[in-house]
Amino acid sequence: MDAQTVTKIAFLSRLKIDDDKVESTLQEFNGILRWVDQLKEVNTEGVEPLVSVNQNSITMRKDEVTEGNQSQAVLANAPMKEYGYFAVPKVVE
Repeated sequence: MDAQTVTKIAFLSRLKIDDDKVESTLQEFNGILRWVDQLKEVNTEGVEPLVSVNQNSITMRKDEVTEGNQSQAVLANAPMKEYGYFAVPKVVE
């Protein structure tokens, strides 16, 4: 990989890489590619692909309300609140 490829990848992935950081980014990319090459050397013969890294079933707890009516405690640290609700600045006009 070269500096021109790093610049192209940055553009395509919408990353801003300053000109003085291109060389260090190039080294990082090359390190990642070397690591991927090492992974290719692993023998995966006979290993079935995973659908999920967690093949075990997760024991679910019963969905119960344990503490209710805590709105004042929840809103205590809110920077802005109004009528018992979180208040946020208007972002759409």
